[in-house]
Amino acid sequence: MHIPKSESSAIEILTFEEALKERAVSAEYDRDKWLYVPNFYSEYRYILGTKGKKPLITIGINPSTAEPENLDNTLKSVERIAAFNGFDSFIMFNVYAERATNPDDMDKLFNEKLHTENMKAFTYVLKNAGENPAIWAAWGAIIEKRDYLKDCVADMVRIGNEYNAIWYKAGAVSKAGHPHHPLYLKKDSKIELFDVNDYLSR
Repeated sequence: MHIPKSESSAIEILTFEEALKERAVSAEYDRDKWLYVPNFYSEYRYILGTKGKKPLITIGINPSTAEPENLDNTLKSVERIAAFNGFDSFIMFNVYAERATNPDDMDKLFNEKLHTENMKAFTYVLKNAGENPAIWAAWGAIIEKRDYLKDCVADMVRIGNEYNAIWYKAGAVSKAGHPHHPLYLKKDSKIELFDVNDYLSR
């Protein structure tokens, strides 16, 4: 379990650029295989995934305890489904970067700095994902936990448009239209196009 020690505004947060540079001096994992920013366990995480030419960029709500070589069940499901759908790698990204096993423990107040740096990380991922990057909306109904989360998604959609990203879902959407969370999906689940603009307009 990871329970934040405080609101994220009370801790020192590395900018994405600082966190990316930090990769040169720390952590024990195969850097040729993994992309992990920051590259140490912290109260927040910008990026966790594997390197490849055709990644499936998966969007959850917020990071939990996963690290390179120590994936949680959600990330194991993401890895399997990415491979089944023909991707050579996966990148786990999140609507909000604060690490919390229980989403109820996320910031009650929106941290603008953390979000800004998270969007810089998202831009970095898309810039390096090739043409028409594939984004899997996979946040589930958990997005209802905080009012600010849907606004964060709107920023991600705007950035995705700049890189001609294509949005997908897997499994059935909820009655409220939320895309299915990866955890309980079958390993042979196919991704399908997801109209994220229609989703945001609800």
